Amino acid sequence: MSIFSELVPLGGLLEKVFDRVFPNPEDKAKAQLELLAMQQRGELAELAAITEGDKAQAEVNKVEAASESLFVSGWRPAVGWICAAALFAQYIGAPLVTYIGANAFGWTIPPRMDFSELLTLLFGLLGLGYFRTLDKKNAKP
Repeated sequence: MSIFSELVPLGGLLEKVFDRVFPNPEDKAKAQLELLAMQQRGELAELAAITEGDKAQAEVNKVEAASESLFVSGWRPAVGWICAAALFAQYIGAPLVTYIGANAFGWTIPPRMDFSELLTLLFGLLGLGYFRTLDKKNAKP
């Protein structure tokens, strides 16, 4: 009986991964010892709980995305469009209007707005969109 089958439900798979990652028996034994130490400290249970929470959130996301209601399934695209419009206004629209207004009409230059929080949100959405695209690409029909 393998040490992995006692630790986790996918013990056989983990055994194969360890065999490939640690071809040297001494290195494999050290890694197994560290895995046992993690189990005794409760870290494996914590990691398993986090993984289960992530799986539950993924299921909620699937249900939301499949909804017919625009208020349930449309909030992610709406946030994306708002971020895109705000970025356009901040970095293309406002400088262009300011330049034309200052040169043609003598307007004063308006103060710049801080968009660091908007960029953080947008980059997060773009990253999640990328991973969702990978999920769709790798999904088996």
